[in-house]
Amino acid sequence: MAMPPTDRPTDRPTDRKSAADRGVAPNGALPGMLDSIRVIELADEMAEYSGLLLAGLGADVIKVEPPEGSPSRRIGPFFEDKAGPERSLFFWGYNRGKRSVLLSAKQSAAELRGLLEGADVLLDGTRGGLEALVGLDRAALAKRFPRLVVARITPFGDTGPWKDFKSSDLVHLALGGVMMNCGYDPDPGLHYDTPPIAPQVWHAYHIAGEQLAIGIVAALIHRLQTGAGQDVSLAIHEAVAKNTELDLMSWVMQRAPLYRLTCRHANAVPSRVPSIGHSKDGRWFMSWLGGTKDEVSLHKFLSSYGMQADLEPPAPGAPLTARAVPGSGTGDERRAHIFEVMQRFIRSFTYQRMPWEEAQSHGLLWTPLRKPHENALDPHWLDRQTFADVEHPELGRSFRYPTSKWLATATSWKVGKRAPHLGEHTGEVLGETRAPVAPQAKSPSKRAAHLSARGKPFALQNIRILDFSWFLASAGGTRFVAALGAESFKVEWKENPDTRLAAMAPVGGRAARAAATAPLPGVKDLDMGGQFNNKNSGKRGISLNIRDPRGLEIAKQLVALSDIVAEGFSPGVLERLGLGYDVQKAIRPDIIYIQQAGMGVYGRYGRLRTVGPIAASFAGASDMSGLPEPAMPVGWGYSFLDWMGAYGYALAILGALFHRARTGEGQRIDASQCESGIFLNSVPVLDWSANGRVWERYGNRSPYKPAAPHGAYRCLGADRWIAIACFGEAEWRALGQVAGKPEWLADPRFATLAARLAHQEALDQAVGEWTATQEAYDCMFRLQAAGVPAGVCQNAEDRCDKDPQLVALDWLTEVTGTKIGTWPVAELPMKMSATPPYIGGPIDRGAPGYGEDNRYVLGELLGMSSKEIDKLAADGVI
Repeated sequence: MAMPPTDRPTDRPTDRKSAADRGVAPNGALPGMLDSIRVIELADEMAEYSGLLLAGLGADVIKVEPPEGSPSRRIGPFFEDKAGPERSLFFWGYNRGKRSVLLSAKQSAAELRGLLEGADVLLDGTRGGLEALVGLDRAALAKRFPRLVVARITPFGDTGPWKDFKSSDLVHLALGGVMMNCGYDPDPGLHYDTPPIAPQVWHAYHIAGEQLAIGIVAALIHRLQTGAGQDVSLAIHEAVAKNTELDLMSWVMQRAPLYRLTCRHANAVPSRVPSIGHSKDGRWFMSWLGGTKDEVSLHKFLSSYGMQADLEPPAPGAPLTARAVPGSGTGDERRAHIFEVMQRFIRSFTYQRMPWEEAQSHGLLWTPLRKPHENALDPHWLDRQTFADVEHPELGRSFRYPTSKWLATATSWKVGKRAPHLGEHTGEVLGETRAPVAPQAKSPSKRAAHLSARGKPFALQNIRILDFSWFLASAGGTRFVAALGAESFKVEWKENPDTRLAAMAPVGGRAARAAATAPLPGVKDLDMGGQFNNKNSGKRGISLNIRDPRGLEIAKQLVALSDIVAEGFSPGVLERLGLGYDVQKAIRPDIIYIQQAGMGVYGRYGRLRTVGPIAASFAGASDMSGLPEPAMPVGWGYSFLDWMGAYGYALAILGALFHRARTGEGQRIDASQCESGIFLNSVPVLDWSANGRVWERYGNRSPYKPAAPHGAYRCLGADRWIAIACFGEAEWRALGQVAGKPEWLADPRFATLAARLAHQEALDQAVGEWTATQEAYDCMFRLQAAGVPAGVCQNAEDRCDKDPQLVALDWLTEVTGTKIGTWPVAELPMKMSATPPYIGGPIDRGAPGYGEDNRYVLGELLGMSSKEIDKLAADGVI
């Protein structure tokens, strides 16, 4: 493959054990987790990503297209910048590994029903058009195909006052709260002179597609046991509204709004110095600072260069174990000055010479803000098979794609062939005869199905997780699995507990919150963290010191009772403690062991320290978002890759459970938080690979699916904005009519979409002058009534207190924790007709207090006496 010229990354290896050295087979050499599953996909850009995930897991995805082809074939960029149905790099990226079928005009409904006879999953992204296509309503479809999993993705759901709103990726990122977390710092008076920024590259559809895929695989597990299909539906609005990190629980618990801040977490207390610094040749580096221990390491590192300036190390005796929670800093001047000194250091180097890896060796969370294509050249990711070169034989070339989200010992990601040409497989597919995958042949269980608080069975029955996960990237993954029915034993130890001190319950409890008109102070009790409650509801809690031989023996007994061991530590921690995969497998041969490190375990960067902002910087996500250069990148206002890592973590667990149910085989899974972000970058990587073009930021505009106006525009009130997206002439004319601006429609600069794209500065100014006179919600309702995609840029208060659609979707669920009391937390967004998830899990409870379930686990499950348990507590084992 001929690659365009570029500077290769100079990152030096830190761990030279490769995937091959560890016995992991090349991608495609092992079965996929969903091998033999057939998916019929009726989708455009709104649902194609979910189909891509299923194809990567091994499913046979049949893409059914209309005669003119999927609309996504008309989304740019295009190969050699020449538009055509087979030249869209967007279509290439989201449809790799699928087959394309065109149905005849007269017999299309009958032919589609014929395809469904042999299908396991129907992926429906038609926005309510399925009935006309298949000739059956939803009830008749379920009756005709009782074993079919029908997975529907809609913009706003089936019911509710906004169900018929027109949408786009930008509108969803606005209404879902993402944009109000992402943007540039306010001015000195804390007023925003720049709009909120939509992070780039179709992220609303990524967020929804990941969570829909989780629901699909959970439904397949249920069907494997019962033979019954079900309806799985997901509203993009609900999925996106739950994807932010700190703002939701900060508002729910303390009524605290957050400020969006440049390339760092939105925070209740605005800081004044970004955590990124500029190299002397114009590139950027993230220099994230954790707790006191990091300050000790920083002083030592900077002193080795004589660039510590006036910084002093923390005083002797300062606590070194306290862990900073991203976004929970105080914004004090001392800490701001530390960042300024770090930026002075970064400015002393060019991008290639900046010693960020040396800083990492001192234990510092430093990394470059990479551009997407730079990872496609990195030996670490090539060794992990994160990328693959896919042949396009008709062009006589291969192009590089991101193709894998994790490594495993029993299954592998399927690269697949290049995206299908229009109707390429019609004859082949229509000539095939196939039956859906049959349920497992086994004797019926004598145990009744475990029902959730919703009165229906969980998708996961009799599944247990020994859960060493923490933070959001891994704990958020087991959160999904617990809400689907698994019994999770969350393991913590007091010397290294999970992050519990964020969005704390307010002093005065729920009554104080109900009466509050301003932000409330939080309690200091570790068992009353709202953020921890949101991440860990439905789990049991045990405190266990596995460094003690007796604690390790207890952990081994729990492995014997568990189906999954899940962890999110740095690579090698459990191995060094005597509980590595070999030990687990000797105890239980079919165990599923999943790890998630920032860069993965296998490969050269296995020991790099990461948190969400570091992973996003390295993956390319941070540099991709923001206004065009010379503006600085704006990145994400929360740990986006914590959530994307969590979704992948949950999907890997479910896929492994499905594989084990059919084969009896467990496996080890090496998931990488950074890899979960790289996987999203198909389009910029392909644009570089095919066209030699390096990604450039474009703010809130839409260069690839042309739209103008397309952006966020100021409305009346403090920091009030509305997102508007006009893709066609009808939408543009409706906007002009609602605004009462006939002069816009008569202006030759705005006469066509091409003209509007050529005059976007003038267009944005005109639209912004009008919206500045409008109340945001009234403006949205009037535009939506006229058929214009528009949405208020909602913050957490808006989503919690003003959004009737989220209320109609039951987006929050009240759960009761033993000490924290009863509070709403985010429910899983997928609606499953037969096995609805429940965030309270099988124990119907909020997150556990520290060690809350020690006596249940040690006594009822392991058979220890109260005297034995008391002895373990006295000796510091629990």
